[in-house]
Amino acid sequence: MAGAAGLVLAVAGVGAGAWMGAILAWADRPGALAEPAVLVVAPGRPLEGVARDLEAHGVIDDGLRFRWFARLRDAAGAIRAGEYRFAPAASPAQVLERMVTGEVVVHRLLILEGSTVRDLLNLLAHAPGLARRLAGAAPADLFARLGLGGGHSEGWFFPDTYHYEHGDSDADLLLRAHRRMRAVLAEAWTGREADLPYEDERDALIVASIIEKETGLPEHRARIGGVLVRRLMLGMPLQTDPTVIYGLGAAFDGDLTRAHLERDGPYNTYTRRGLPPTPIALPGRAAIEAALHPAPGTALYFVARGDGATWFSDTLREHNEAVRRFQLGGKP
Repeated sequence: MAGAAGLVLAVAGVGAGAWMGAILAWADRPGALAEPAVLVVAPGRPLEGVARDLEAHGVIDDGLRFRWFARLRDAAGAIRAGEYRFAPAASPAQVLERMVTGEVVVHRLLILEGSTVRDLLNLLAHAPGLARRLAGAAPADLFARLGLGGGHSEGWFFPDTYHYEHGDSDADLLLRAHRRMRAVLAEAWTGREADLPYEDERDALIVASIIEKETGLPEHRARIGGVLVRRLMLGMPLQTDPTVIYGLGAAFDGDLTRAHLERDGPYNTYTRRGLPPTPIALPGRAAIEAALHPAPGTALYFVARGDGATWFSDTLREHNEAVRRFQLGGKP
């Protein structure tokens, strides 16, 4: 009797070993996935549900075997939530390894220098995988929605490349960009030139935003900063087109007219002296540095040359001639 029982156990052991070997061999074989596939694993999703989802997406061909394999690897409860991208022919073993180690998809979002908060909100609204917490937000109430108190939010988010994972929220990303802007601006403010006509960091940010919209050429940013600073110190109106365009908002159709320049408003720096009430864009680090380290000189005017560069003039007569030359085609 004892010998018979031992034989049964031996046979059972051989059977179990063969079964385990078959599961392991299956897990190491290339999968049938023909194209990359993306799967989101929700928090708390049980192994059975994950296996069904993988099979439904064609990532694996046998959900039951996958469950047994995960248990053999002692990974039944170790799969992490997140968004996963699986390569074609990924083996079940590779699929499990990716989810156990949490190799989730990392998304990239680029906030461009010179864009506005409205541009940024639109960008976030179309960013894949972000949880929407700020639907319907506008620049004027965005700070309140973010828990940052009152005030207008324009200009206060640092333009850069940000990375996020599925399930992160638009609010989380904006708070990161806001903290970054605060840090960059504070550092630059500490090292600023002396005797600048700014009351605080906010004034510097406003000037930086104007510089950002006036030119993209690195060598001209500080020179434009110098013109703006000199005009502020002399009590001259800044007379910059981008501030007027910003004030027009959706009413601007791409053609800035004399009537626009003569129509008074808080952002019209032709009719009002001093700075506009808020920044007009998201300035980058270079524009901030230009606002806080303006180039010395005597120019009080500048005009776009039409080729991306800027022409600087000391006197109004020289400036009017440059306007005729570069913007009016030489017409009087």
